[in-house]
Amino acid sequence: MPINRHPIRFTIATTLLGLALPAMANPDPDDWQSVVAQAEGQTVYWNAWGGDTRTNRYIDWVAEQMQAQYGVDVEHVKLDDTGSAVARVLGEKQAGNHDEGSIDLIWINGENFAAMRDNDLLFGPFAEALPHFALTNADENPEVVTDFTLPTEGYESPWGKAQITFYYDSAQTETPPKDIQSLLAWARANPGQFSYPRIPDFTGSTFLKQALIELTEQDEALYQPLSESDFETVTEPLWTYLDALHPHLWRSGRSFPDSGPHLRTLMSDGELSLAFSFYPTDAAVAVMEYELPDSVRSYVLEGGTLGNVHFVAIPYNSPHKAGAMVLANYLLSTEAQAEKQSLAMWGDHSVLDINQLDTDAQALFEQGDRHPSELPADALSNTLPEPHPSWMTALQDAWLERYGVN
Repeated sequence: MPINRHPIRFTIATTLLGLALPAMANPDPDDWQSVVAQAEGQTVYWNAWGGDTRTNRYIDWVAEQMQAQYGVDVEHVKLDDTGSAVARVLGEKQAGNHDEGSIDLIWINGENFAAMRDNDLLFGPFAEALPHFALTNADENPEVVTDFTLPTEGYESPWGKAQITFYYDSAQTETPPKDIQSLLAWARANPGQFSYPRIPDFTGSTFLKQALIELTEQDEALYQPLSESDFETVTEPLWTYLDALHPHLWRSGRSFPDSGPHLRTLMSDGELSLAFSFYPTDAAVAVMEYELPDSVRSYVLEGGTLGNVHFVAIPYNSPHKAGAMVLANYLLSTEAQAEKQSLAMWGDHSVLDINQLDTDAQALFEQGDRHPSELPADALSNTLPEPHPSWMTALQDAWLERYGVN
């Protein structure tokens, strides 16, 4: 048996392990110098959707900058479904883990944000204390403080914009459909050439909301909690429409693509000639990277398309809140926002009010001549707001009950 040569040290260590030590106090977002000092040396576990190579390479780039500039390590925990991360935080809370959670930052919006707020799973308010938040000019751009009709109240920080954008192969289609009803006629005339991602993929779910907004005569109900409306009456036109559409989709609607990137792959393989993305520059970037032919063009529907801001938030039990705040703030810097918007990186639109930036900062966002496959500069002026988050979950459940396949 080995001899313990340090009995006093051993006794102290053993005693400490048996004590319930008090948790470290949360950093004060208003004391930014202290936040930055606490952040150095931390590892931030950023849970974010990992289903697209462009998003992943941007997060990799951010991780490099965070280490170089702040001494903060960023680990991208790649998610298939953000809801799984929300469930993990809830499970940790129910198990009494209030200080050593496994998630430090989460890419989130919509129904997932609503669920985390309803269950008191978020740290905050912090967002409006971030030094770079002022660059969003929130007073003139309320979308950066509103998430699916819900005020964010400082519990999540904006970092990008998205809007449904259709794209088509102009070598095969001269005139693409300009509204949801025309899309049905186009699909009948071009069987198998269009589809949408399988629910509950967020791109597919967004297509359902886009169609419902156009089809229902009670669209005002969508911006109130679901409990205040008759779900079956409001959504009946959508199910009638999908019943008519599905037989003319890719694989006759018996199977659906996994995601927005899968739609892009099917376009690349020539299986589809019409698709859509939630990222307006998606098609242009794909053409530049030789994933799609030069003949691909982008457009939006005549009545406007659904758009939103996506955010990052900090779980209440993150052990690295300072590092998470420094990361959220860096994501709002002109450097990070310009790099994210670059077609050579991701092409995700900035949440900053670029017109309010100084000349040098504005220059960072200049990308030269517009790519032929990219939307015209003013194409996204008509953005349809997101419905109340309760509709998203209900639509997904109803779709799965009616059409759930593979």
